[in-house]
Amino acid sequence: MVFKHLFKVGLDWKMDSTNASKKCSRNHQLSIEGKPILDVSAAKAFKGDPSLYNPEDLLLSSVTSCHMMSYLYCCTQHNIEVVAYTDNSEAFLEVNEDGSGKIVKVILNPVVTIADINQSELAKSLHIKANQLCFIANSCSFPIEHHATIKGVDF
Repeated sequence: MVFKHLFKVGLDWKMDSTNASKKCSRNHQLSIEGKPILDVSAAKAFKGDPSLYNPEDLLLSSVTSCHMMSYLYCCTQHNIEVVAYTDNSEAFLEVNEDGSGKIVKVILNPVVTIADINQSELAKSLHIKANQLCFIANSCSFPIEHHATIKGVDF
């Protein structure tokens, strides 16, 4: 059985009258019912406000977050107690001469601390299963690499 879910986002953008028409603001707001407004712009390289989130930030954040949640699910299924999880992920964007472009690769660098270091090999292997389960990864057309580090709890 397939379960279907719908997600909705509202977008609000207005011309900034202080800018010339050829240099219009890329700043806008995204709204999701019941959640705080998210201020977004283009990346700095594309004349956006570097203090705001950009679509590339949000895409990478989605991949990184969804992988962690899928991984924690896999660990629960295998009785692996995860004590801490950090990641410093990277997305690689290539832009063509005509202005089009795409993310060509994402690298996740999770550092996972588990309660029982004897489960480290299984814990490391579960990143593959997590990638197979991850809703966001399954929606992406680019490869996602995992360079995981597994650590035991320091007492």
